[in-house]
Amino acid sequence: MSESLTEKRTQSQKKRKIKLGMAGYGRIATRFVEESVFVNDVDLTGVFGLASDQENLKKFKESHGLSFYESNYDRFLNIIDAVYIATPHLTHFEYTKKALEKGKHVLCEKPLTLSAVEASELYNLALKKRLVLLEAVKTAYSPGFLELIKIAESGFIGKIKNIDATFTKLVEGPVRELKKSMAGGSMTELSSYILLPAVKLFGLAYKDIMFYSFFDEKEKIDLFTKIVLVYREGIFTGKVGLGVKSEGDLIISGTKGYIYVPAPWWKTEFFEVRFEDFNKNKQFSFAFEGDGLRYELSEFVRLINGKERESTMLTVQESEGISAIIEKFLNGCNLTMI
Repeated sequence: MSESLTEKRTQSQKKRKIKLGMAGYGRIATRFVEESVFVNDVDLTGVFGLASDQENLKKFKESHGLSFYESNYDRFLNIIDAVYIATPHLTHFEYTKKALEKGKHVLCEKPLTLSAVEASELYNLALKKRLVLLEAVKTAYSPGFLELIKIAESGFIGKIKNIDATFTKLVEGPVRELKKSMAGGSMTELSSYILLPAVKLFGLAYKDIMFYSFFDEKEKIDLFTKIVLVYREGIFTGKVGLGVKSEGDLIISGTKGYIYVPAPWWKTEFFEVRFEDFNKNKQFSFAFEGDGLRYELSEFVRLINGKERESTMLTVQESEGISAIIEKFLNGCNLTMI
């Protein structure tokens, strides 16, 4: 028995970790480095960045204790097994496609793409290559949100008829989020989060879609947008904002009761199921460790090491559906300016 345990321990120690590289070295990349140490079976080794910014690229590598940095994407991909893409939105498609073509698993920041056709092309390529392609929407993989969806789907609050979700923050300065040339704006930056409960609980077969937006006059990007999705069985209303602040809560309304998640709901650390008889109310609490990026990385590693190539936490269809909604907004579909 002791020899068997020793052999298993030795095999475990010899198990090769996934060699992960990171494309991009901005704010979220810094948080990702810090979060990656909490995930087993993966080793974040290097970073890719533009040749025009070699000094900052080198500083990032050294300050975070990475093994290498590279400004040639092909050479970078040759060194690693998988890549986390944390570059600006408009580069996601190109970097993801090239990584998949070279046989690398990809964890890509949201939004995966700004086009449903491009998203579909990437997922089909991953399927063909038998690779993992996962969109990094951290809320989708967090323990509290997963339990929230289970309870909502269970019929505990009856048939769901309405969902209200809000995510706003005030952003200033010469940052990517506020630049039209970098696909900035509230919808591209934040709608991936608020659309999660809609696609999870109502699906993608909405009958109508409407957008109501307040735009910045100079940059021509939306500083606030309200989304309305009309389904056969209910209505979803979502609000996102970079220049308008609102309460960041989530309410799921059913025929027997409702679920209330206080701000910031996207961390889903606490929620309450409420009924007409408040004595029947139930409270639920969950851990949301660190910045939450460890949850998406854990699911990414699990898929790579297992037989599955698609996550049930955020399916291919749901990811493509979110990209389609963002694309409709960018194309001005049913958009009203306020």
